[in-house]
Amino acid sequence: MTEKLFDVVIIGGGPVGENVADRVVQGGLTAAIVEHELVGGECSYWACMPTKALLRDAAALRAARALPAAGRTVSGDLDPTAVLARRDRFAANWSDTGQVEWLNHAGINLVRGHGRITGTRTVTVTQTDGTSTTVQARHAVVIATGSSAFLPPIRGLADAAPWTSREAAAVQKIPARLAIIGGGVVGSEMATAFSALGAQVTLVSQTRLLPGVESFAGEHVTAALRAAGVSVHLDVEVTEVRGDADGVQLTLSDGATVEADEVLVATGRTPNTKDLGLDHVGLAPGDWLRVDDTLAVVDAAGDPVGDGWLYAAGDVNKRVLLTHHGKYQGRALGDAIAVRARGEQPDLGPWGRHAVTADVRAATQVIFTDPEVAAVGLSAEASAAAGKNVRIVDYDLGAVAGAALHADDYRGQARMVVDADRNVLIGFTAVGPDVAELLHAATIAIAGEVPLHRLWHAVPAYPTISEIWLRLLETDRPHWAS
Repeated sequence: MTEKLFDVVIIGGGPVGENVADRVVQGGLTAAIVEHELVGGECSYWACMPTKALLRDAAALRAARALPAAGRTVSGDLDPTAVLARRDRFAANWSDTGQVEWLNHAGINLVRGHGRITGTRTVTVTQTDGTSTTVQARHAVVIATGSSAFLPPIRGLADAAPWTSREAAAVQKIPARLAIIGGGVVGSEMATAFSALGAQVTLVSQTRLLPGVESFAGEHVTAALRAAGVSVHLDVEVTEVRGDADGVQLTLSDGATVEADEVLVATGRTPNTKDLGLDHVGLAPGDWLRVDDTLAVVDAAGDPVGDGWLYAAGDVNKRVLLTHHGKYQGRALGDAIAVRARGEQPDLGPWGRHAVTADVRAATQVIFTDPEVAAVGLSAEASAAAGKNVRIVDYDLGAVAGAALHADDYRGQARMVVDADRNVLIGFTAVGPDVAELLHAATIAIAGEVPLHRLWHAVPAYPTISEIWLRLLETDRPHWAS
């Protein structure tokens, strides 16, 4: 066994771990990443990048067909082989050579193997050949191991060789028939992608579609999927799955059956904490990690584990299960660890440099379905649950001149959630073609707590879809303009 010493040790080499390490090194410390799979993590090879590559060609084709002249120049269907080849390039053909080169350039050390906590600030890394390396941290150990697909206890499911998001993202052949269990983001996006690539898709959800966002957004996506030929079953459960040489059969709670060649399970995530040695610090393996506002791991009573040397960032702490928010946490945490190492106090006040305020006030998300969904901050439902005094302002996106020019028969909706006591935006959701580009304006308004009377002076260019801001503010103006 060999031993190595660094200022900070990060278990997990995905985007979150990379950002922690980069900020630590920029702060003058040494850092080592421990990774047993591909450097770059889930997002690079089995999630964000490859799945969006699967979706993009179909989105471009829909955009062309939404215009009369451009649509006449387009004939035929998508070539799945070409789509998959482009996907392969964005997944770097599942090679992390480029990511490792970046680590070397950034001055970040890489220790290959499976890391387990074996003592105070101590991680034992086991390589594939069985040899071990002990990695010691002077200041902190950060867990950034992310999450994996959750497989529900449906009778027969495990024996039917189901796909998870990984198999769907890395697919090499489009099945003729695909059944999807789960109507969240992964299920909805993959129903969009595989339907466009020629599969007959059946989606089964025990809730409405996209339950994490405003209900009108899910309704638009549901209608579009059905119009595209997807069979959508809502408010029903899968009670049994049977697999054989001819494919799989799903039995639903309403008595219906679904025949498919493959079944994709998209029913949530589970933390990658089962084999990290958490028992050495008094925590239960397999649980989500509780953290305080500094991202220090805490026990059930809210007290820091040990003397506060253990941190968790990204999916594994369950604050926001989105890559960009995990990276945001990683940047703040890496900077804070470097500040503490210098004997200084981090800035953890509201919107402070080392705080992760956006996780609770301005979490952002784009769902790349047809149509797109863009959301930031609180929904109407979440606002009500939090007991906030709010105004809900809705507007038909299709009535905006820029949207009508963007695509014939443009359909969509936008919503502002306004804090009625302060007249500032605390939530925004839009659904419609290409609404993702509206999102950052809303994010800035929420993070900057821009009063509506000042936001009124942010004049949107005409004719663009961004004119929705003028229409929303006009609708709400009687409440804040004298």
